[in-house]
This record gives sequence, structure tokens and C-alpha cells, in this order.
Amino acid sequence: MSASRSLVAPTSNPLLERALLDKLHKRSLTCGSFGELEPLAVRLGLIQNTLKPRLRDPQVLLFASDHGLAVDGIAEAGRSTRDQVLQVLHARSPLTVFARQQGIALTVVDAGVADPLPAHELLLVRKIAHGTRNARVHAAMSLEQAHAAIRAGMEIAEAMPGNVALCAGLGVGADVSAALVLARLSQVPLRHLLWAGPTMTEATLAQLLLVAQSAQGRHRGVAEPVEVLAAFGGFEIAMLVGLMLAVAAKRQLLLVDGMAACAALRVAQRIAAPVTDYCVFCRSHGRQNLDHALGVFHASALLELGMDSIDGTGATLAWPLVKSAAALLTDVAEGDEPGPSRPAALDAALAGTPAPAGDSVR
Repeated sequence: MSASRSLVAPTSNPLLERALLDKLHKRSLTCGSFGELEPLAVRLGLIQNTLKPRLRDPQVLLFASDHGLAVDGIAEAGRSTRDQVLQVLHARSPLTVFARQQGIALTVVDAGVADPLPAHELLLVRKIAHGTRNARVHAAMSLEQAHAAIRAGMEIAEAMPGNVALCAGLGVGADVSAALVLARLSQVPLRHLLWAGPTMTEATLAQLLLVAQSAQGRHRGVAEPVEVLAAFGGFEIAMLVGLMLAVAAKRQLLLVDGMAACAALRVAQRIAAPVTDYCVFCRSHGRQNLDHALGVFHASALLELGMDSIDGTGATLAWPLVKSAAALLTDVAEGDEPGPSRPAALDAALAGTPAPAGDSVR
């Protein structure tokens, strides 16, 4: 992982940051202040190392996998991982509908779903195995499997069109696996990372703690980030690690949504600390364990809607705000000059003439 450590560059650039702040200040003199959009705009400028950041072809990448810990009764009764994936693929999930409405491409990656999935245009099969092993009894995956999953995530990032990745994980047992990874790689107590809030009964929390603490004890000496990932993690978390490292290495934007994504980011951060410079945090539910996961990065979600939905949904709803923050720097006119008007393709369409190459009517 030394290559990732050297390839992910910090975004810190005091001169550029000052220029971005000055540009926004000049905007505020005539247009007013835009509150939290302004620091977001500065972050986008620093990520792309420009005064005019441009975001294109956003991609939702939802990584799905099963977890061996689920056999210990840590999951509430409900749909299997396979059923959850099918719900997304067949537009029975708001995530799919919101992504389509926002013009965001969606790919569900089968990183290790236990049950077979039918072929689908939105499904990318990169299965490492049919789910991980039970971390309470064995390491969830071998080191070879962990490295293979990280490489797969990097390859997905390299092939990804556009420069924005909205990333999340899915799977029965994923949150417990993520909690174990985060607890070992941070100072947050495991209980805080498992406690969903008042809707969770003490009996449910006690069962989660019993299983998770047993897994902690089994791997008490593990501390190196990829070894922690192999001991406790899921294939979806491991692929997210690779994706995040590769996206950040290309100076592109990451929208991080959910416990699994936070666990992956913590591993990636321990491999290459600057990776967090490229992240905007989102959330799809209000459970308290996610508050603690975000606290590991001293972060809060860009948008708080009080939802309780599948991870990735919040990122799709936050996307218009991110796009608008970039537009503050890129599309608002400078001084007395006119700003961007209608796309040339639209003017051509209205006039009945061919549009210039590269333009499209949206």
C-alpha cells in the first residue's frame, strides 16, 4: 500500500484557498452570502486545484456483500442481502429513483453476496467469495482476499467515468462489521458504534455486544489497518477502501454515506491520511452509531433530513447542493461580464440547426 500512500496528495494550498475565499467574498458583496455552500465550494476548488471546479458524470457505487457474523443472530428479521440488492436494481428503492432524477449513474457491485443474483445492466459482479467467514471464529477474510478486494475497488475507480463517486455499502451484518473495524482503528467504544438509538432495545444491543466483543477478543492483537480489515471487515468495505484510495489519487470527489463507507474511509485514512481531504459526508439515516462514526473524522453530514433509508440515498439528495457549490465558483459571472447562458445545444435545437460537437440538451 506504499504506492497509495505516496499517490494521494494533500489538498492544502494556502494561496489557492485565499484566492477562492476572495472570489466568494466578492460574490457576497453583490449576491449575498451562501452559508455552508461556501466552505464546500472552497473544498471543491482545493480538490481540483482550480478556481473553477467542474463536476461531471457523478456515479453511485453501492457495494454489496454478506457477512459471516450474521449467523449469530445480529441482524433484525427482514430482507436478505440478495433481496435488498434486487430492490435497488428494480427501482423499488428511493435510492434508484433519486439517482435517476438527479442524473446520477448507479452501479451495484456484487462484492460477495452469498446468494446468486440474476444478470442486470446495473449490476457489476466482482465477487471475492460468497460472503465472509464469521469473525467471531475466524478472520472474516484472508489477507489475500482483503488485498484482492482492495485491488478490485481500485480497478472500478480507474474505469469510472466522471470525477465524482457517491459510495456506500450494503449487506446483512455490514453495520456490525463496520463498527468492529472503526472501534479497533479509533478510540470510540464499540458500544457507541453499535447503539442505534432509542428504537434499539437493550436486549438487541446486548446480543450485538456479546457477538462483537467475542470477535474483538478473537483478534485482540490485530492493529495494522489491512489486517484489521481482514479480521473484521466485509468485502464491500474492502472494495470501498480501494475505490477511495484510487479516486483520491486522481484528485476526484468522494461522497461518503453510511457506516460501511466510514469504516472503509478509516482504513484508507490509515493507509494514506490525505484521503479525507477529498470527502464530503452524507447520511441516509439518523441512527446514533453513525454520529459516532462521523465523529471519528470530526465531520457532520452535509444534509440532515431525518431519513431512515438505505445507505447512498442521502448522497443522491446531497448531490444538488454539491453541484450548486461548484457553480458558485464556476458559473456565476465575474464583474460586469455575462455568465453562462443556455447551452449551445438548446439554442441550436430552438433554431432547428445542428448543435456543436460536445454539447447536449439536458
